Amino acid sequence: MKQKIVIKVQINCNKCRSKAMRLVASAEGVDSVAVEGEDKDQLVLVGDGVDPADLTCTLRKKVGHAYIVKVEEVKAKTEPEKPPPVVKGVEVGWPCYSNYPPCPPVVFYEHGCSTPSPYSCPIM
Repeated sequence: MKQKIVIKVQINCNKCRSKAMRLVASAEGVDSVAVEGEDKDQLVLVGDGVDPADLTCTLRKKVGHAYIVKVEEVKAKTEPEKPPPVVKGVEVGWPCYSNYPPCPPVVFYEHGCSTPSPYSCPIM
């Protein structure tokens, strides 16, 4: 089950913002991370099997004040199935013939040796 988690973090500078994003992105199960909000202080992450409480505690220890704003389930967008396209065939009024005769069949001739030579090697 995919979850969309919004965590508000006290971010004062770009370095703190990149550190917070790096921490969230390295968590197990996180698929995507984005920064939103008027002051760019909300981290929005989408993932499967992510523990938001554990992630918030980690952000509090490493970055500063953080709290969970929202946790919601992400539903997959289902598109209505389209019927397969109808392929129109080409009508042929007459059969196609070539302008030259077909190739003759290939004939293989086998030449066998009826009398063995007395001077040949028997090992071969």
